Amino acid sequence: MKLAFSTLGVPGLPVPDVLALASEHGYHGVELRAHPEEPVHPGLSPAERADTAALFRNSGIEPLCVAGYARVAAPGDDAPVLGELRELLRLAHDLGAPFVRVFPGGEGGHEEADATAARRLGTAAEDASALGVRILLETHDSHRTGADAIRVLGPVGHRRVGALWDVMHTWLGGEQPAQTYAALAPQLGYVQVKDIASAEDSTPLPLGAGVLPLTECVEVLSRGGWDGWLCWEYEKRWYERAAPLPGLLAAGREHLVRLLGEAA
Repeated sequence: MKLAFSTLGVPGLPVPDVLALASEHGYHGVELRAHPEEPVHPGLSPAERADTAALFRNSGIEPLCVAGYARVAAPGDDAPVLGELRELLRLAHDLGAPFVRVFPGGEGGHEEADATAARRLGTAAEDASALGVRILLETHDSHRTGADAIRVLGPVGHRRVGALWDVMHTWLGGEQPAQTYAALAPQLGYVQVKDIASAEDSTPLPLGAGVLPLTECVEVLSRGGWDGWLCWEYEKRWYERAAPLPGLLAAGREHLVRLLGEAA
């Protein structure tokens, strides 16, 4: 499996500095938080996109994903959500990133939220296919387990729409790693790993220092023969008092490599 980290852990850090961290600490890729307060977002000009793509190519680090904030199950008209999603898809294409992350963001009853998300993802799948990008629905908020996500992804049934497994949210949803993998395996794009102290305290911790079942997750993935990406999403942006990510990257990589070795 390849290893990446999210720029959510280094808020506002310029792309050259992010790539230097990845190279220095042995990470193969970077998940790019796509928000106006970050260096990478849909408002970049064509020249800025080309420059950013060149930085990645020259560094040998891969742009894993454009992590957007479109909420595909949210109530309201389809047009604004689809417009936001298409902007993210174009940005990912221009940067050479294979994935775009979206959230569910549903409200109210499951049936309506599921149908709304499936309809929008099915429409956007054609744009994703034309651009060579894959949309990943993260296990998050209204659809935090694999069982929740598959209620949307099953009806979509398109190879350009898949799942992003956030191990914290499936755990908070009461789902065991084996259950999540069984639900998502055919549609799994990649896996976000992290660690926290408890269900009541989600302040980010170094990998292995908390309660999340990272060992079990890696074992399940290895047994299934899955060889995709593990991406460390350290939520520093939301927790100012959390330790800075750069000083944790080396030990985090060592922990993941150890888990992979033990699971092999």
